[in-house]
Amino acid sequence: MIISVSGGKGGTGKSTVMVNIAILLAQKYSLVLADLDVEDPNDHILLGVKLENREPINIMLPFVDYKKCIKCRACGNVCDTGAMLLSPEGIPYVIPRLCSGCRACYYVCPTKAIEEGKRTIGYTYLTNVDMDGISFKLVSGELIEGEEHTPPAVIAAKERALNIDAEIHLIDTSAGTSNTVATAFDNSKIVLAVTEPTPLGLHDLELILKLTSLMKIKTFIVINRAGIGPEDDHVKLSRQYGSEIIARIPYSRDVVESYIKGKPIVLYKKDSKISQIFYDIVNYLEEVVNDD
Repeated sequence: MIISVSGGKGGTGKSTVMVNIAILLAQKYSLVLADLDVEDPNDHILLGVKLENREPINIMLPFVDYKKCIKCRACGNVCDTGAMLLSPEGIPYVIPRLCSGCRACYYVCPTKAIEEGKRTIGYTYLTNVDMDGISFKLVSGELIEGEEHTPPAVIAAKERALNIDAEIHLIDTSAGTSNTVATAFDNSKIVLAVTEPTPLGLHDLELILKLTSLMKIKTFIVINRAGIGPEDDHVKLSRQYGSEIIARIPYSRDVVESYIKGKPIVLYKKDSKISQIFYDIVNYLEEVVNDD
C-alpha cells in the first residue's frame, strides 16, 4: 500500500500532516516514510531525528575519447539539456552540471567515443525512527546544493524506500506538480492533497487534482489552517474533480510548539483537538482501504 501526500505550493503543511499520519499508522502497521522533497527534506526535523546511513546518488557522466571522435555532432544534437557543447568544428565538450545522466549521447555515438563516468548529485538516507515506543523507517533523499536535476534523486530515494518490506509506504512529495511529483505519485493507491484556504492554495490544489485525475489516483483533500480564509471555491473544486474534503485543520499554537519540540502533535499533545483530527484522517483512510 502506497499513500502519497502533496501540497501543490510549498508551506501548506504537507510534511506536518505526513509525519503525524506516519506516527499513528506505525502503531498498527510496519511502515516506511519516504521524504522525496529532495531539495528541502525536512521530515527528519519534524520527527526530531538525525539522518543516518548515507548513500550517494550517482548519475552517468560522459567522457569523450577524442581519439575516437569523428566530430559528427550526433552527441550534441541529441542532448536536450545543453550539457554537450559543440565547438564550430564539431568537437564536443561536456558541462557536468547540466548533464542529467540520460546516456543519450552514449547510445547515439557511432564510434563509441563516449565513455561512462559518474557524478554524485545527492544522497539518500535510511534512519530508524523510534518515538514513545513507536518505530518505523524514514528514507530521505537530498540533492546537493546547486544541482538542478531532481528526478534521479527522487527515483533513487523512492527505490530505496520501496526496497524495504513494509505494509505501508508513505510518500512525502516535493511542492508543485512537476515531473518529480508525478514520479513520486506513481503506483500510489491514495493521494492526500493538503491545501490552505487562500487563492494560491486553491490554484495549486487544482493543479494537483488535474495531475491525480490524469493518473487515475483516488485523491482526498485536507484543508490546513482552516478558518484563515473562505473555502467555498475549494468545495466547488473538490466536487468538480470528484474528490472529498476529509479534514479541516485549524491554525493552532500547539502545532507550532510541536515543531519547536521536534515531536509530532499526536505525541506532544495526544488529547488535543488537532491530534483527534489526525486520528480521524487515519481512520478514514483505513475505511477506504478496507472498502477496496
